[in-house]
This record gives sequence, structure tokens and C-alpha cells, in this order.
Amino acid sequence: MEELIINKTQNSHLFTVNGTNFILDVPTGSLHQLDDVSYEIIGRILALGKEKVSSEELKGALTDYDQELVAEVIDELKELQRQGLLFSSDEFPTEIPRLPHGLKALCLNIAHDCNLACHYCFASKGNFGGERELMTLEVGIKAIEMLIQGSANRRHLEVDFFGGEPLLNFDVVKDLVYYIRKREKETNKIFTLTVTTNATLLDDEKIQFLNENDILLVLSLDGRERIQNQMRPTRDGRPTYEKTVERIKAVIDSREGEGYYVRGTYTRANMDFAADVLHMLKLGFRHVSVEPVVTKDPKFALKETDMPRLFGEYERVAKAYLDAYYSGNPFDFFHFSVDLLKGPCIAKRLSGCGAGVEYLAVTPSGDIYPCHQFVGNDNFILGNVLNEGLNGADIVSQFEEAHIYNKEACRNCWARFFCSGGCHANAFNFNGDILKPYSLACELQRKRIECSLYIQSQIQNFEKAQEALR
Repeated sequence: MEELIINKTQNSHLFTVNGTNFILDVPTGSLHQLDDVSYEIIGRILALGKEKVSSEELKGALTDYDQELVAEVIDELKELQRQGLLFSSDEFPTEIPRLPHGLKALCLNIAHDCNLACHYCFASKGNFGGERELMTLEVGIKAIEMLIQGSANRRHLEVDFFGGEPLLNFDVVKDLVYYIRKREKETNKIFTLTVTTNATLLDDEKIQFLNENDILLVLSLDGRERIQNQMRPTRDGRPTYEKTVERIKAVIDSREGEGYYVRGTYTRANMDFAADVLHMLKLGFRHVSVEPVVTKDPKFALKETDMPRLFGEYERVAKAYLDAYYSGNPFDFFHFSVDLLKGPCIAKRLSGCGAGVEYLAVTPSGDIYPCHQFVGNDNFILGNVLNEGLNGADIVSQFEEAHIYNKEACRNCWARFFCSGGCHANAFNFNGDILKPYSLACELQRKRIECSLYIQSQIQNFEKAQEALR
């Protein structure tokens, strides 16, 4: 009799979101919605811990269920397996696909200074643990040339003007934008530009310039007035909610509601962060992101005991997402942007963000780091744009090898092809090793992925139903 070949239980993931059951075939990304009985039966099958099991053996282990139903479920599982959609294998590849050669993106820390004093700031309230300083035009140009020269055959490049608060150095931002647009024509490259800002300095002149130069915006707001004022005050302690919301509304209205994300951070002060997401939506913001704090400060750091509550909040956001979609007024939530049909290439799935390989950060003094979150850690300096340029081959090699098959915690994780190994900086800051992911972040990421898969499946079901009615 034909056996059911499970191919390792870590290659299958059973989960439930908002009362809806699923099984994910991890290697292929195939997602199947289950009724309650099938969910229980498959759970029992996986709990046997066997890689091969016959139908008779399964029936013997499931005598407390209707045997006709058990046989039906087993037959359906076998058919899905024959189609390559369930219990598929994921063997360690003999050769790891590599990210394409050449630099792709640059984070310009245009200002190591800030007019706010956010309590949880990873950048030490803007100065990254060093002197407060602004990038000169010379450093910025050298950094742009490093990106162009290092981009090889890549045509599409990205630059993020970052801080601190980059608008404190707006004249240099403007001059660099003019320089980039000039070099685009000369090099046949295409640049996508972003400014990440707390929005409080966004006057009408700056908004006009950003709009005229097609610059995307990441706008910082933590949500409700109480939370924003508590967590993101000015350096002299004044509240910022009213000014921030006013300026965000002004810039969004000026660009007809596109080309931006409103990004917040949740801490132990607002573990009910779904309320902050709903507040942003009520303000009229349709492209939003609220992300977990990463800090060791006990006043704000998330704990293992917080996970059930935070999981519930993500399910609340997922329900709101679907309700908005069904009502014809959809919104984007950054961490729910998972495409079941078209995802990143296999090299990206294995290696993640590309920090230290195709993505770099440059400080006001010209020092080069693998990403903005490593800035200030001298062990990760890759050179300086003003003299020797990019070097640090040994460090680059470490990041090239930081793929999921070299991370023990990732190799057996069901989310490995969606999360791609997590944040290298978080891994190093919490575990001293870029190959050892930060476990709390992993738990939250897995929950976000479950919610993403749930949303995409429900949208597909909804669209099929709508098509059937036409």
C-alpha cells in the first residue's frame, strides 16, 4: 500500500489565524486551508514524527475519528504530495545561489543629529554614540560615486537619506539630489531616492522640493497622541504629536496619497499597538508600518511573556486589513506584504537584506558600514569614502556567508524562505554573532508571516468568489 512520505516535519507548518486553519508546505510555499477536523488529523500525523507512514498505520493511530473521514483526508494528502504541493523535501544545496554582483543600495547618514529625543532610539538620539555632525557635500558625492562604481551591471540603484534627522542637513540633501539626477543621465543608471524623517521639519518649501524630485518618504509616527508624545518628544521635552500629524497630512495631500509610508515603533508602552495602526488609518494614512522596538532597555524592551498578547494584536491588524479590503478602502501594512505567487529570487530568500554585500551605510565622516544599524561599532568599519574607499573584504565575506543554511536556528525554521534569516544587526547586538538570530524578533516575524499568508489566502478566496458572481 502506498505510503505517505512526510519529508521532515519542519517542512510543514500547521497554524491558525483568526480561527482559520492552514498547512504550509515550506519548500514550495504552497498554502492549504483546512477545516477543523482535517487540521486535527494532520496535526496528529505530524506528531507521529515519522518520515514514512502507511495508510493503515495512520488509521490505527486515529481510531477516535470517523475512519471514512480519515481515509478521505489521507487520500487528499497523498494527492497533494503527488502534485508536489505538500510534504516536499528541502535538501541542503551543494551550491548556495549568491546575490547578484555589485552594490545596489546606500544609506547616507546625512545627519548624526536630531531635533527629537525618542526614548528607544537605536541611534542614541541621533548621534549614534559619537559626536553630533552633518555630512558634507564632498562626503556625499564620494559615497554616491562609490555606489555607482561598485554597482557593476546593475541599473536600478537606491539611496536613503537617513539620520538622526536628515532634514537638519537639507541643503546638502538638495545638492546631492541634483548631483544624483545629473549622474543618472551620465551613467544610464536609475536611482530611487528616499528620505526617512520625523516630519516635524517638513515645511512647504521642502515638501515642494521632495515632490518635484520624486523622492519617497518614510515618515515617523508612533500612533496615538499619548504614545507619540510619551515616546518621541523634542530634545527639550515638548510634545510632537500635533506638529507631526499636521506635517504628515500636508505632505501626503500634496502628493495625492502616494509615495510614502508612515512608520511607527511599539514598545512595552503600547503593546496594544493595533490601536495605533487603527488610529493612523483614522487619520487617513493608508500606507503604514508599526514595528517592534529593538532595545535592551528594560523600560521599553519586549519580553518573552509578551508574545501571546502581541500575537493577538497582529491578528487584530490582519482582521482590520481584510475588513478594509472587503469594503473597498484597502490599506498597506508593510509587514503583511507577502506575495504567494511572485516572491524574491532564491538568492534573496536565502540571504535577506544584503547588508554588507549589496547594501552599505556611510556616516558624515565618510566611514562605511554594512548597514545603518552597525554604525558606531568599529569592528564593522569597511573603509572610508574619503581615502581608501571600500575594503574590509573579510567582513564582507562574513556577510556573504550569512545565509539561512549557515544559521543553525534558521535551517529548521518553517519561516526561513520568507524571513531569510532576520536582521544581522539584531543578531549581533543580542547574541554577538550575525549567524545567531535574535529569538524574540524571530517569534514576531513568524507571527507576521502567518498573518500575511492568512490575508493573501482570504483575498484570493474573495476574488474568486467575486469572479464567480460576474
